[in-house]
Formats: sequence, C-alpha cells, structure tokens
Amino acid sequence: MNHTLSLFDSYWSASLIEVNLLVFANLVGALLLGLLVGYERSYHGRAAGMRTYGIVCMASAALTVFAGYPGFWWGGVEGMAQVPVDPTRVVQGIVTGVGFLGAGVIMKEGMNISGLTTAASIWASSAIGVLVGVGFYAAAILLSLLSASLMMWGSRLEMRLPSRRALGVNLGFAAGVEPDEGPMRDAMRAWGYMVAEGSLHITRNQHHVNWQFVMVALRSRPEPSSLFELSRRLRMLDGVDSLQLTHARN
Repeated sequence: MNHTLSLFDSYWSASLIEVNLLVFANLVGALLLGLLVGYERSYHGRAAGMRTYGIVCMASAALTVFAGYPGFWWGGVEGMAQVPVDPTRVVQGIVTGVGFLGAGVIMKEGMNISGLTTAASIWASSAIGVLVGVGFYAAAILLSLLSASLMMWGSRLEMRLPSRRALGVNLGFAAGVEPDEGPMRDAMRAWGYMVAEGSLHITRNQHHVNWQFVMVALRSRPEPSSLFELSRRLRMLDGVDSLQLTHARN
C-alpha cells in the first residue's frame, strides 16, 4: 500500500510539476500561433478557421513536447521509464487511426463544408489520451480545458472579429441567353464582392446556361450586407432567370 502511494506521489513531484508547467507554456504558445494562422484563413472565408487551426496546432505540440522528457514518463519511476517500448511508435499509430476517424465526420454539402472543428477536436482528444498515458496528468487536464473552452467560446470570438463573408451563388440564365462575364464581375465589384478564384463552374444544357461560384466580400462590411438585398440585385442582372444564394465556406 505504501509502495502504491509513493508511486502515485511521484506523478506529482516538484520536478514533474515543473515539467508540466513547461508543457503548459508550449500548449498555450501553440494555441495562440494556431489561432493567428486560423484567423487569416477565417478572414478569407475558408472552411478551416481559428478553432480548427488552434486545436490542431495545440494537439500537435502536445504530441511532440512530451517526447522531450522521457525520463519523466510514468512519474519518472525507475524501471517503468526504462521499459523496452518505444511510445512514439504507439503515438504514430494512434494519430494515424484517429485521423481516419476524424475524416469520417467531415461532410461537404454544396459549397459548405462542416465537421472540420469536430474532426480537429477528436484528434486533440487523442493527444489528451497520450498525455495521460505517459503520466502528464496536469498537462492533459490543461489540454482538455483549453480544447473545451475553444469549442464553446472560440466561435463567439471568431464572430466578433472582422472577416470577409463568402456566399455560394447559383445563377440560372433564361433560354438562349449567353451571359457576359465582364459586366457581371464589374457589378459585383461595385457592390463590394468578387468571384473567388477557381470557384466558377459553368454548366449548359440544350437551352440554358448555369453558373455556380463563390462570391467573397472585398471588405468586412460590404454594401449591400443583407442577403435579401443582394439576392434582389443578382436577380436584376441581365438574363438571370433563377437564383440560389447561401452562406459558404470555400
């Protein structure tokens, strides 16, 4: 019994707490850098935004930093830390397997992509398990709190920051109409929007032409900002017969 208690105490020794604090600093720094990169993507209307990048970056740091302290694994107890097992190979298998699991929750519907943040959080949970597995309990607790907080409140922060809105547009033209790209692009630019590069998809049947593309705002507050007013203006373009307009993450 005393041996068990002393073994448990080794996980909360002063030296191991110091190592956990160093891991804390790495996790927080990685989170901030991930949020910075994610904001750039979010600002440009991409599907993977601040929360996705923050979680992935933080989890990657967690899966990397623990390898720098092998002497402290499993409480640094002699015999346990010297087991003939390479935990990094185990981690490699975990990350690969969880990566396939996360891919299963990512869905694309039209021009919207959903499930990226969920996939990132699933991957982060594997990092939490790895930290617990090697005895970095305090670091695992912090990673859990940071991940949960980011999932709950990261979207509110993202919504408060300025960003360029992206909209999925499907324009159907009347029979016999050959739409002119130039005037349409000029009209959209006058409203504060542009067609995202590489997003234009043109289809044509026997009588009708259909354009599908992502329209990205050139500034954080374009005019018009209302979807109703924007749909009215799009319907007024020459030759437009039908319209579908949705929020998009391209």
